[in-house]
Amino acid sequence: MINLELPKKLKASANQAHQVASQIFRPISRKYDLAEHAYPVELDTMAAMVEGLADSGTQKIGGAAGGRNDEAGETDILANANGGNMSALLNALETSWGDVGLMLTIPYQGLGNAAIAAVATDEQLARFGKVWASMAITEPSFGSDSAAVTTTAVLDGDEWVLNGEKIFVTAGERSTHIVVWASVDKSLGRAAIKSFVVPRDAPGLSVARLEHKLGIKASDTAVLLLQDCRIPADNILGSPEVNVEKGFAGVMQTFDNTRPLVAAMAIGVARAALEELRTILTEAGVEISYDTPAMNQHAAAAEFLRMEADYESAYLLALRAAWMADNKKPNSLEASMSKAKAGRTGTDVTLKAVELAGTLGYSQRLLLEKWGRDSKILDIFEGTQQIQQLIVARRVLGKTSAELK
Repeated sequence: MINLELPKKLKASANQAHQVASQIFRPISRKYDLAEHAYPVELDTMAAMVEGLADSGTQKIGGAAGGRNDEAGETDILANANGGNMSALLNALETSWGDVGLMLTIPYQGLGNAAIAAVATDEQLARFGKVWASMAITEPSFGSDSAAVTTTAVLDGDEWVLNGEKIFVTAGERSTHIVVWASVDKSLGRAAIKSFVVPRDAPGLSVARLEHKLGIKASDTAVLLLQDCRIPADNILGSPEVNVEKGFAGVMQTFDNTRPLVAAMAIGVARAALEELRTILTEAGVEISYDTPAMNQHAAAAEFLRMEADYESAYLLALRAAWMADNKKPNSLEASMSKAKAGRTGTDVTLKAVELAGTLGYSQRLLLEKWGRDSKILDIFEGTQQIQQLIVARRVLGKTSAELK
């Protein structure tokens, strides 16, 4: 039998993240939803706290996974080798329960940090271990097709020179570093796509504009320009060698760490909506029973039970993906399954909660309508719902990207 109970160490970390969400994020959630692009000054105190926790060895509060996802080794089914990915997932879930936009702007916990953790060398991990890294992949000419990168990186002596435009970069203005995807040789196709750590003050890097968005307004989303942007030669993550046979699997491995984290964000927002909806239904006299068949209950109660079941399944899928990463098991299939399920569940639950709550749900008196707006991006970034289903189909059927498009 599989024991699904969380270890005490992870419970303590998750509880700490929940306190941050409850005491810091929730009270200012509406404030920064209405003040898009305003920096949440309340998070400044968190920067020192997060760094202090990292220095002391305590689990991180935010979302960057600390564990690698290599293919070697077999472990006991009940073991959790280092817990870095699982801890990051639980913390992302709890803080997103508070406010996912604020969670995405926690200092030093960007999605680029997960990329660094996934593919950096030991020397790079030591050098970039305390940076705040956002991740720049998407360009004006493509969205989910990561192999279509047109940004270039040319080696010039002991420096890389990067040129291109990146859009929809989460925390692109506020982070201290940006992990940029670029091609070192377009003639070699996707195999030549590498990721580079670009410092904020690198010459040739600039913020063109900030996007106005449907949700996650507390988080800045930037358009970045790289115009003859120069960085040190050793800022290329992992090996600089182009392996045509391996393709860009090393770069894509980043997603095996980050997709369960985004799934956790959607799960956190969904849980927040479910808890609010339960309160509303209870106050309205709608009883939710786990002993009576759903068809014999109030229609709103039956809907609640359906959504709660979806939430639980999304949660368990995300836990499995993170557990596999921590225990050095290939988790590309499970990472995409968790992201697809959680993304779809998040939008379904939050929008249905708005519907069932009626005028109260649609108003700004509660945060339900905000969670409905916030949840949509969690079904889009880190690979859309359709992309995740395509990846799952390829893994299940044993097809390559060329065979199944």
